[in-house]
Order: sequence, then structure tokens, then C-alpha cells
Amino acid sequence: MIVGNGLAGLWALAAHRVVGLRTRALWWFTVIVEVAVFVQVALGVGMVSGQKRPVDQFHMFYGFVAIIAVGILYSYRQQLRHRQYLLYGFGGLFVMGLGIRALLVG
Repeated sequence: MIVGNGLAGLWALAAHRVVGLRTRALWWFTVIVEVAVFVQVALGVGMVSGQKRPVDQFHMFYGFVAIIAVGILYSYRQQLRHRQYLLYGFGGLFVMGLGIRALLVG
């Protein structure tokens, strides 16, 4: 999730400058890594609730903030259509940072 969102963010930022990088593969990759956020949080919730594993509260906080961030990115895609590559570029890097932060506090 961390590496994937970082790569998707860098790819989108590069695509903002280089028209040749604006491919359908960018959007498929972005969708896959953003869905990975939801899968990872769902697996974590399952581990905590099903196996009664102890977890740091801030670790869970950053996971849920990552889900909210992905939702915000998706919701602003039409309003920022002219800056879509910047939105997903910086958004991907932001989600990557949330993942790193969750890893460090967990």
C-alpha cells in the first residue's frame, strides 16, 4: 500500500508534465492501490475484532484517515478535472505518508 501509492502519486505528478505518461494504465494502477487501502484496513479490522489483537489507537486512526483521504480524492475528481493529475499525484503521496505514519506508530 505504501509503495504502490507512492509510485502512483509520482507517476501522476510526472504525467502532469509529460503527456506521454497519461495512459489508461496510470488510472488502473491508481485504482488498484487505492482499493488496497480498503483491503488493508478491512484485514486489520478483522484481525483486531476476530483475534482480539492489541493495536495502537493511532495506528487505527491513520488507517481510517487513509480511507477518508481516498474518498476525498474520488469526490473531487470532477471539480478538479483540469488539475486531475496533480490531485491524484499529491493525493497518492499523502496516502503513502499516512501509511508510513501508521507503520511507525503501530
